[in-house]
Amino acid sequence: MTDEDFMARAIALAKAHVGLTGDNPSVGCVLAKDGVIVGEGVTSVGGKVHGEENALTAAGEAARGATAYVTLEPCAKRSAGGLSCSERLVAAGVVRVVIACGDSSVYAAGEGARRLQAAGIITDQGLLQGVAEPLYAAYRPAQGPGKSPLIPRT
Repeated sequence: MTDEDFMARAIALAKAHVGLTGDNPSVGCVLAKDGVIVGEGVTSVGGKVHGEENALTAAGEAARGATAYVTLEPCAKRSAGGLSCSERLVAAGVVRVVIACGDSSVYAAGEGARRLQAAGIITDQGLLQGVAEPLYAAYRPAQGPGKSPLIPRT
C-alpha cells in the first residue's frame, strides 16, 4: 500500500463519523508499519475521544516505529486537559506523521505539527488535502478569546 492508500483509508474513516462528533471534527487516523495497517481509529461519536487516540489504542505497542496518517493536524492541547494527540503520538514512538489538512483552531494552529517536528518526527502535510477538506467545511475552529464562533476540538 502507498501513502495515498493509507490516507484514503483515514479519510474514509473520518467520513463515516462526520456529523456525529459534536463540536469536534471527525478525524481519521491510520497507523502503518512495513506496509501494513497496525491500528486505525476515528473520532468517537460525541467527539470526546479523538481519532489518533483510538488508533493508538488499537495499535498498542505496534505503534512504535509506525507512520500515522491523519486527516487533520493533531491537536497540541485539549480544552478538557490531558495529553494532546501530538503528545500521544510522540509518546507512542511514531516516527512519521502524514497530515492531510491543517487545523487553524486554538487547539492546534500549527503547534501540533511543530511539537511532532521538535520531537524528531518526520511530518509531511497536504497529502490528499483536496479530498479531506470537504469533511471540515462545517467545522469552524475556535480562533481565540473574544472571537466567534468558538467551537473547540476538545
